[in-house]
Amino acid sequence: MNKEEYIAYLKGRKSSHKVNYHLEGQKQIRKIQESGEGKPRLLLHVCCAVCACYPLEYLNDIFDLTVYYNNSNIWPQAEHDLRLSELKRYIHEAFNDSIQVIVPPYNNAEYTKNLEPMKDDPEGWQRCFYCYEVRLREAYAYAQEQGFDYFTTVMTSSRQKDSQKINEIGLKLETQYPETVWLKSDFKKGGGQVRAKELIEQYQIYCQTYCGCVFSYRPEEKCHSS
Repeated sequence: MNKEEYIAYLKGRKSSHKVNYHLEGQKQIRKIQESGEGKPRLLLHVCCAVCACYPLEYLNDIFDLTVYYNNSNIWPQAEHDLRLSELKRYIHEAFNDSIQVIVPPYNNAEYTKNLEPMKDDPEGWQRCFYCYEVRLREAYAYAQEQGFDYFTTVMTSSRQKDSQKINEIGLKLETQYPETVWLKSDFKKGGGQVRAKELIEQYQIYCQTYCGCVFSYRPEEKCHSS
């Protein structure tokens, strides 16, 4: 790992010269609402119910939602399946199963092999950026193939994830899948984080202690995503 590059990145995260993707996303949504053309179709990449609870509530009245749970990064499979089960339970209880959940095949062995060269990276650095992009690319390709109008991810809900980086990846992928628009977001902002905590408590959502991959495993930590 290049320590100087990492330190420069951390300093940049504290910079005031950042895009407010929460406001940018709100602008996109206002245009949709003002168009009067009904609900566009949005494919929503979801990593867990903790990150998804508020975005699903917020977006459900604006879009025709479908969830894409492609998270082969999560180790072990029992954890992957537990997070999926909690997501489905939340959708059942909060939305009466009205939101479809797409689940591609689980292949953690390949993910772990690809992440291995970056195993010693601190969380939130190049290993994570690689993981974000791989999953978002797969989901974005599916969104365009299936004719979705918009695509985004709930990962900007998490305090541990860099919303600037996630949106930068999304906008780069939009140039490769131009038939589907990237919906900008920072779901932590605008009261999102407060509302997420309320929903987590209301629905007693399981709260994981690590992001997902074997290299991020920290069983002693508190809730990772909220």
